Amino acid sequence: MSDLRERLVAAVGAPHVLGGGSVPDLAHDEALAVAHGTPAFVVRPASTAEVAAIVTAARETHTPLVARGAGTGLSGGANAPDGSVVVAFDRMTAIRTIDTTDHVAVVEPGVSLAQLDAAAREHGLTYPVRPGEQSASLGGTVATNAGGMHAVRYGVTRAHVVGLEAALADGSVVRTGGRIAKVSSGYDLTQLLTGSEGTLALVTEVTVRLQPYLPVHRTVLAPFPDLTTTTAAVARVVGSGLAPALCEYLDDPTMDAICAAAHLTLGVPDEVRDDAEAYLLVELVGRREERVEEDLTELGMLLSEHGALDVYALPDGSARRLVAAREQTFWTIKARGADEIVDVVVPRSALPEFLTRARAAGDRHGSRVLGCGHLGDGNAHLAVFQPDAAARHATLHEVLAAGVALGGAVSGEHGVGRAKADALAELGDPGALTAVRRIRAALDPDGLLNPGCGPI
Repeated sequence: MSDLRERLVAAVGAPHVLGGGSVPDLAHDEALAVAHGTPAFVVRPASTAEVAAIVTAARETHTPLVARGAGTGLSGGANAPDGSVVVAFDRMTAIRTIDTTDHVAVVEPGVSLAQLDAAAREHGLTYPVRPGEQSASLGGTVATNAGGMHAVRYGVTRAHVVGLEAALADGSVVRTGGRIAKVSSGYDLTQLLTGSEGTLALVTEVTVRLQPYLPVHRTVLAPFPDLTTTTAAVARVVGSGLAPALCEYLDDPTMDAICAAAHLTLGVPDEVRDDAEAYLLVELVGRREERVEEDLTELGMLLSEHGALDVYALPDGSARRLVAAREQTFWTIKARGADEIVDVVVPRSALPEFLTRARAAGDRHGSRVLGCGHLGDGNAHLAVFQPDAAARHATLHEVLAAGVALGGAVSGEHGVGRAKADALAELGDPGALTAVRRIRAALDPDGLLNPGCGPI
């Protein structure tokens, strides 16, 4: 360890090499039920050259490395094994370029989503990825291919990343993609590294597409008698060409919880609330007030025609508070005592059946399963209330297996991390997993980059 420390100090300077036990909060992310160890060191590089030197030192001393952004992940992807080195990117926070001609930004991995979006807004642009925590870092969201509420219109992180700089496991530095709009020159390494959760390389620079900022926002809340009716209505909305910026489902208990946490009263009559099992939150955006108002009228008619108990166009203040409360659902549910939060993605048409099976799995094991999700793209977020570890594990296994059986995957946006590594190994396609392991072994033959994370 003394030899490793000397190498790390030579790479980044003594003030930026911390004893792992002295900074326990940097040894894990926000996953609720994923164990973590005590890293040997936490290292805070300030440049690509320093990251490459750290990787080289780890390789030469055969020390595992775990990359850490803001620590907002929910799958244990940043949970450090004992004796590892955590590479914290909180000193690499430069926004190098906002290019208003090519509509791209070039940033270091420690830049937060909020910082990038604020900088882009100064030029009439936006970075539209909204995973629910705007303090999340660009590097972390690239690692997990984060999505969020705006994915129904803009897609997940992978749709926006056009170039990367990264340090490979041997200490070499590669550049992939760039500011160009398209490329068909060989394998797409940018897309390979996006979503790889720090198991193939440590990202040191990100180039992302920016979108025009649309200033007019209108938000609708519609209660429905059941999720099947809600899903059918969403299919019509998405197929209508209205292109909602968000299309969110919340079950009745989750709606009550987030409104209580935000001290928000929406004015839904008691008789409607008594009949509502699900709520749909839809936001429309555009450049012109009159056009968005026309779309709002059409949206209201579509929802009413397809089973909504009522349709409420929310005032701007209430809309902003409700959307913000929905973004903070994790924190609300965590405060209510949830023992685990899990995301599963299925075809949108399969979401009612999936949630039925998920709740039945909870009932079989004495667990309470509640949820919300991005109904526009079939991504469900479930809270599991079950303090007994064995019963919770059995519940989660059945929930994940149900999602895969219905044509889905164990994660739509939170990533695999350590929370779902075993589930992916069991439930994923064997041929695809073999190919992934071969790629991983080729790029990291010593298995030092985030061991235990992802398919193993």
